[in-house]
Amino acid sequence: MRSPRGPVRLALAAVLLALSALTGGCSSGGGSPVVVLGPWTGAEGEAFTSVLRQLSRGSGHRYVYQGTRSLRETLVAQLAADAPPDVAILNSIGELTEYAAQNKLKPLDEAAAERAFPPWSPTLMVEGRRRTYWVPLKVDLKSLVWSRTGSPGGDPAWCVGMAAQATSGWPGTDWVEDILLHQAGPATYTQWATGRLDWAGSPAVKRAFTTWAGLLEARGKRSQRAIESSLTMSFWGTPDPDHPDGDARGLLGGSQPGCTHEHQASFVRYLYAPRDDIRVEPAARFLGGSPTYKKAFEVSGDMAAVLTDSPGAQELVRRLTSEEGRQEWSKAAEPHLRPFFPDATDPQPDDNPVAQEIASYLTHDADTLCFDASDVMPPVLRDAFYRAVLEYFRSPTAATLRTILAQLETVRTQIAATDTPRGVRRPTDICHLSGPAGD
Repeated sequence: MRSPRGPVRLALAAVLLALSALTGGCSSGGGSPVVVLGPWTGAEGEAFTSVLRQLSRGSGHRYVYQGTRSLRETLVAQLAADAPPDVAILNSIGELTEYAAQNKLKPLDEAAAERAFPPWSPTLMVEGRRRTYWVPLKVDLKSLVWSRTGSPGGDPAWCVGMAAQATSGWPGTDWVEDILLHQAGPATYTQWATGRLDWAGSPAVKRAFTTWAGLLEARGKRSQRAIESSLTMSFWGTPDPDHPDGDARGLLGGSQPGCTHEHQASFVRYLYAPRDDIRVEPAARFLGGSPTYKKAFEVSGDMAAVLTDSPGAQELVRRLTSEEGRQEWSKAAEPHLRPFFPDATDPQPDDNPVAQEIASYLTHDADTLCFDASDVMPPVLRDAFYRAVLEYFRSPTAATLRTILAQLETVRTQIAATDTPRGVRRPTDICHLSGPAGD
């Protein structure tokens, strides 16, 4: 009996091709379509589509891009329909590990795996064999603080936006992760992120939460109104009433009057790039950490994984991570949207001093780069972490902290007691010495 997968797969490709033809999302070129699912929409999606169009020439394939803000939900639905994209671009090592354990991912061929830079692409041990299942396409630096030049001295007045639809809470987990990294160091951070540290019993975890609460309390805005505003506002902020298109202006752009500093990753620069009164600096000095770890940084990334046996999928990953592919991407993007790449030999944004400073930390000035802890965790634990920081933000009391840490520890132990399918061992090499010492 013929599997229904073929017709479903062809129907999906036909729909995407029709949609892409209307939106400019279909790359030129003949041959069978290679469907790519990714997180970029708007101007970012247009730039990525342009790259696919360039790379399709001479490939014998048509590259079809589907960009969505609901990436996990879309991919889960496509997998359930047995109609996955050929290539998916995800930012969660935890999700990617689960897909590999479920035999949903294809190991990358040797040529595609050559650009598997640490800590973005830890290898997986699957049935006794060490394999590479994904590589970073673009990356971001976390552990950054943005502020207005000329901000008054004293304690920062922190901008906080916790909302993000299905992933509300992640700005809070970023805070807790960054504090723990700088207070306890990469070794403890790695144990915690990879499920080998007791949430409720670890002094380092408790201290990270209480330090975060103390920093936010110092902003003097713990009124119920301020709390609710932060819980319902994202890092995008509110639309700029003076801008004809109503573009978001970021939290420092007036969305939260009176705030002076924002803890956010490098991707937020596209909100502030047109301004010359916004500066960026490492977050370490704000976090109450040890001087030993002042040059440690969290990072995140958008990683490409192959989900089908299409030869065009492996070839596309090779092309996207090649020098040519990254140069094309950098040229295609608007200056403030040019991506950061994991290797110093790749083109880095140089449109302004802020971009140059961020690139310098990513490629050689940081001592240690550690992958975003919540994105390393299994999705069930990550989502519980999101909910926990929202609860603690609402009520940063000792009783609340005991409750949420006990709940998170229950989730962790339940996951630890579950056998991972196919003998997949979750990655532990999520921190990497950067610069000359780690090259």
